[in-house]
Amino acid sequence: MERVPILKIGDILLVSIQLDMSDQTAVQLQDDLAERIVDTGCHGVIIDITALDIVDSFVGRMLSTIASISKVLDAETVVVGMRPAVAITLVELGLSLNGIRTALNVERGMELIAASRGNELDDQLDDDPDAETATS
Repeated sequence: MERVPILKIGDILLVSIQLDMSDQTAVQLQDDLAERIVDTGCHGVIIDITALDIVDSFVGRMLSTIASISKVLDAETVVVGMRPAVAITLVELGLSLNGIRTALNVERGMELIAASRGNELDDQLDDDPDAETATS
Protein backbone atom coordinates (compact mmCIF):
# COMPACT_ATOMS: atom_id res chain seq x y z
CA MET A 1 0.00 0.00 0.00
CA GLU A 2 1.25 3.45 -0.89
CA ARG A 3 1.52 6.10 1.80
CA VAL A 4 1.14 9.84 1.42
CA PRO A 5 4.25 11.64 2.70
CA ILE A 6 3.84 14.03 5.62
CA LEU A 7 6.61 16.61 5.97
CA LYS A 8 7.22 18.85 8.98
CA ILE A 9 8.06 22.47 8.19
CA GLY A 10 8.40 24.48 11.38
CA ASP A 11 5.06 24.30 13.19
CA ILE A 12 3.21 22.97 10.13
CA LEU A 13 2.73 19.52 8.61
CA LEU A 14 2.67 19.48 4.81
CA VAL A 15 0.75 16.71 3.06
CA SER A 16 1.26 16.55 -0.69
CA ILE A 17 -1.20 14.19 -2.35
CA GLN A 18 0.51 12.94 -5.50
CA LEU A 19 -1.49 9.77 -6.11
CA ASP A 20 -5.06 8.63 -6.58
CA MET A 21 -6.63 8.19 -3.18
CA SER A 22 -8.03 4.73 -2.54
CA ASP A 23 -10.16 4.09 0.54
CA GLN A 24 -7.24 2.29 2.19
CA THR A 25 -4.76 5.09 1.42
CA ALA A 26 -7.15 7.72 2.77
CA VAL A 27 -7.73 5.87 6.04
CA GLN A 28 -3.98 5.36 6.42
CA LEU A 29 -3.39 9.07 5.78
CA GLN A 30 -5.93 10.03 8.44
CA ASP A 31 -4.24 7.73 10.98
CA ASP A 32 -0.71 8.81 10.04
CA LEU A 33 -1.59 12.51 10.14
CA ALA A 34 -3.33 12.28 13.51
CA GLU A 35 -0.29 10.48 14.92
CA ARG A 36 2.13 13.09 13.49
CA ILE A 37 0.07 16.00 14.88
CA VAL A 38 0.24 14.49 18.37
CA ASP A 39 3.92 13.50 18.07
CA THR A 40 5.08 16.90 16.79
CA GLY A 41 2.62 19.24 18.51
CA CYS A 42 2.13 21.06 15.21
CA HIS A 43 -0.74 23.52 14.99
CA GLY A 44 -1.20 23.60 11.23
CA VAL A 45 -1.79 21.15 8.42
CA ILE A 46 -1.47 22.05 4.76
CA ILE A 47 -2.88 19.59 2.25
CA ASP A 48 -1.55 20.20 -1.25
CA ILE A 49 -3.91 18.80 -3.90
CA THR A 50 -2.20 20.42 -6.90
CA ALA A 51 -1.59 17.02 -8.48
CA LEU A 52 -5.24 15.96 -8.27
CA ASP A 53 -7.10 16.40 -11.53
CA ILE A 54 -10.33 14.92 -10.24
CA VAL A 55 -11.91 15.11 -6.82
CA ASP A 56 -14.95 12.98 -6.15
CA SER A 57 -17.26 12.90 -3.15
CA PHE A 58 -15.00 10.35 -1.43
CA VAL A 59 -11.95 12.63 -1.58
CA GLY A 60 -14.08 15.60 -0.50
CA ARG A 61 -15.33 13.70 2.54
CA MET A 62 -11.79 12.54 3.28
CA LEU A 63 -10.53 16.14 3.30
CA SER A 64 -13.39 17.17 5.58
CA THR A 65 -12.71 14.27 7.96
CA ILE A 66 -9.00 15.09 8.11
CA ALA A 67 -9.83 18.71 8.92
CA SER A 68 -12.17 17.60 11.73
CA ILE A 69 -9.57 15.25 13.21
CA SER A 70 -6.90 17.97 13.00
CA LYS A 71 -9.16 20.53 14.68
CA VAL A 72 -9.84 18.18 17.59
CA LEU A 73 -6.05 17.85 17.94
CA ASP A 74 -5.60 21.68 17.90
CA ALA A 75 -4.34 22.00 14.33
CA GLU A 76 -5.89 24.13 11.60
CA THR A 77 -6.19 22.68 8.10
CA VAL A 78 -5.65 24.60 4.86
CA VAL A 79 -6.11 22.94 1.46
CA VAL A 80 -3.91 24.45 -1.24
CA GLY A 81 -3.46 24.06 -4.98
CA MET A 82 -7.09 23.49 -5.86
CA ARG A 83 -7.63 23.69 -9.61
CA PRO A 84 -10.72 25.52 -10.92
CA ALA A 85 -12.21 22.28 -12.27
CA VAL A 86 -11.81 20.67 -8.84
CA ALA A 87 -13.51 23.62 -7.12
CA ILE A 88 -16.39 23.45 -9.60
CA THR A 89 -16.77 19.70 -9.05
CA LEU A 90 -16.84 20.10 -5.26
CA VAL A 91 -19.56 22.75 -5.53
CA GLU A 92 -21.56 20.62 -7.97
CA LEU A 93 -21.32 17.66 -5.57
CA GLY A 94 -22.63 19.88 -2.76
CA LEU A 95 -19.49 19.47 -0.64
CA SER A 96 -18.84 22.60 1.42
CA LEU A 97 -15.64 21.38 3.14
CA ASN A 98 -16.65 22.84 6.50
CA GLY A 99 -13.73 23.68 8.75
CA ILE A 100 -11.27 23.83 5.87
CA ARG A 101 -9.66 27.01 4.70
CA THR A 102 -8.26 27.17 1.20
CA ALA A 103 -5.36 29.00 -0.40
CA LEU A 104 -3.95 29.14 -3.90
CA ASN A 105 -0.48 27.87 -2.92
CA VAL A 106 1.58 26.50 -0.04
CA GLU A 107 3.14 29.87 0.78
CA ARG A 108 -0.26 31.53 1.19
CA GLY A 109 -1.48 28.54 3.23
CA MET A 110 1.45 28.95 5.62
CA GLU A 111 0.62 32.66 5.96
CA LEU A 112 -3.01 31.85 6.81
CA ILE A 113 -1.98 29.40 9.52
CA ALA A 114 0.58 31.82 10.97
CA ALA A 115 -1.97 34.64 11.03
CA SER A 116 -4.57 32.40 12.62
CA ARG A 117 -2.16 31.21 15.33
CA GLY A 118 -1.09 34.79 16.00
CA ASN A 119 -4.71 35.86 16.47
CA GLU A 120 -5.39 32.92 18.78
CA LEU A 121 -2.34 33.76 20.91
CA ASP A 122 -3.40 37.42 21.07
CA ASP A 123 -6.90 36.36 22.17
CA GLN A 124 -5.43 34.09 24.85
CA LEU A 125 -3.31 36.92 26.20
CA ASP A 126 -6.31 39.26 26.17
CA ASP A 127 -8.31 36.71 28.18
CA ASP A 128 -5.50 36.13 30.72
CA PRO A 129 -5.57 38.86 33.38
CA ASP A 130 -2.20 37.68 34.73
CA ALA A 131 -0.43 37.98 31.36
CA GLU A 132 2.35 40.54 31.31
CA THR A 133 2.09 43.33 28.80
CA ALA A 134 4.96 45.37 27.45
CA THR A 135 4.79 49.13 27.84
CA SER A 136 6.90 51.69 26.10
